[in-house]
Amino acid sequence: MKMRAFVTVALLLVGFSTVSAESLPVYFGTYTRGENSSKGIYRSVLDLETGKLSEPVLATEARNPSFIEIHPNGKFLYAVSEAGGGGSVSAYAIEADTGVLKLLNKQPSGGAGPCHVSLDHMGRNLLVANYSGGSASVIPIKPDGRLGKPTGFAQHTGSSVNPRRQKGPHAHSINVSPDDRFVFVADLGIDKIMIYKLDIEKGTIVANSPPFVQVKAGAGPRHFVFHPKGKYAYVINELDCTMTAFAYESTSGVLKETHTITTLPKDFDGSNTCAEVRVHPSGKFLYGSNRGHDSIVVYRVDLFDGTITYVEHETADIKTPRNFNIDPTGIFCLVANQGKDSVVVLRINKETGALEPTGHKVSVAKPVCVRFLESK
Repeated sequence: MKMRAFVTVALLLVGFSTVSAESLPVYFGTYTRGENSSKGIYRSVLDLETGKLSEPVLATEARNPSFIEIHPNGKFLYAVSEAGGGGSVSAYAIEADTGVLKLLNKQPSGGAGPCHVSLDHMGRNLLVANYSGGSASVIPIKPDGRLGKPTGFAQHTGSSVNPRRQKGPHAHSINVSPDDRFVFVADLGIDKIMIYKLDIEKGTIVANSPPFVQVKAGAGPRHFVFHPKGKYAYVINELDCTMTAFAYESTSGVLKETHTITTLPKDFDGSNTCAEVRVHPSGKFLYGSNRGHDSIVVYRVDLFDGTITYVEHETADIKTPRNFNIDPTGIFCLVANQGKDSVVVLRINKETGALEPTGHKVSVAKPVCVRFLESK
């Protein structure tokens, strides 16, 4: 054990990206506004045996880099900036020796209040959901990692039944299908998941037929995720605190709702909103976050039809879990506690999917997003 510790420390001293098979770099997007705020994007290293995180250090200063995403080649990181009326996205090079982020360039996000970014699987285009503007944008990525000028755009219209949150469209997440043919934008304001055809070469999106799937009025779809098998998908609904499962037809891009269940315990009567959704790498389990009940809900996934059944709620050391992520090995779940200025590490039971406290956490002011840097 002493030899293992020595080797791991030595590797970390040599270079941030030169980690052992037992450790993994991780980045945290944050809010920089308000009291006791952060300064930008932070980096740490997760020990895959113990679940311990190294003390986070500042990777780059940035203004409200709330949501971040890492390029498939592991060399670049992209971040939205929830600042100003127009909104922007930034491209960074990840320095291999230190993990420090070097700003490459910025581009307009195409709309106000960008809140979510993702990439196609080839790493050719960055996709942005603009919450305040109620729109989606496509921005090409150059070979050197820099962002080009936006090439694709779609403006949403409409409203729904919640007078406070749904007076207009609010695009809250944007995701690409496993084959890079379709783009799915969960819009909280209009209770729809908009479906677009993606031209990966031109960086453009056009409405699919049908152009959307409707969810229950007042549900408020927020984040969306595909199952590893590519036949199922899930959306967590922020406003009515439910999880909706879909069957996915990859040829047409059509989503068909199979069922919707609550994210909350039957006896909970407080205020709550949902945030993040993740599928375990094995495909056997699904997770969602509750802000108010302050928990991660765990479901078991039926691999035959993608339906989900309740397993448990984990609440240990969790407060306003804005985001969480599961490491690529499926061993640990890192929960970003926006309301507790911390990131807590939970171990995943490989048999049941249940979450177990490890006792490990680190301080990060206003954490919003967790992303792992996988070795290439």
